[in-house]
Amino acid sequence: MATPEGFDLIEKYFPTLGAGQLEAFRRLGELYPEWNERINVISRRDIDYLYPRHVLHSLSIARFLGALPADIEILDLGTGGGFPGIPLAIAYPQCRFLLLDRIAKKLKVASEIASELGLKNVRFQHGDAGECHSKFAYMVSRAVMPLDGLVKIATRNVDRRADTGGSMAPGLVCLKGGELDAEIAAASRPALRVALSDYFREEFFETKELVYVPFS
Repeated sequence: MATPEGFDLIEKYFPTLGAGQLEAFRRLGELYPEWNERINVISRRDIDYLYPRHVLHSLSIARFLGALPADIEILDLGTGGGFPGIPLAIAYPQCRFLLLDRIAKKLKVASEIASELGLKNVRFQHGDAGECHSKFAYMVSRAVMPLDGLVKIATRNVDRRADTGGSMAPGLVCLKGGELDAEIAAASRPALRVALSDYFREEFFETKELVYVPFS
């Protein structure tokens, strides 16, 4: 069985993953190109870089959060085709994920891929953030909207009392690029910035950051 190009990055940076998890990550390299031919969820120029630019990028949140206890609930706001939610659901099989998006056809791709992988810890909701009334230990997102908008949503949807097992306090964890000083200032909340080049050596990550806003 051929190994998709770039899959070695998952083994390189996450050497403790189990065999079942590695197989699920390997299959992403087959499933996303197949689905992308039918419903475009990843740009044509990016699909050949699925692992560094989408899968590994998503998993930077796992590098940041570290180990999580069972039954932690996580909201992926604006998941699109399933990023960062699906890679995180593979990495954290003991946690539960809600993947939310306003675009039904993109959510269909994420749902079908989760089904083909046999992921039991993922559910989906079609709609916008205002239609989600549940509380979560963490809200995650990837290039969805400016930070001040994400903070407003997280204020409603993050459970400040959630037990994260000594990991990072409940809050918002989002992946961003570009100039962030003004964006963070506009959010008017303390935020921690992490350069993803601290985690991964590939050139793609030189301009990428993780922003964490705690709500404890």
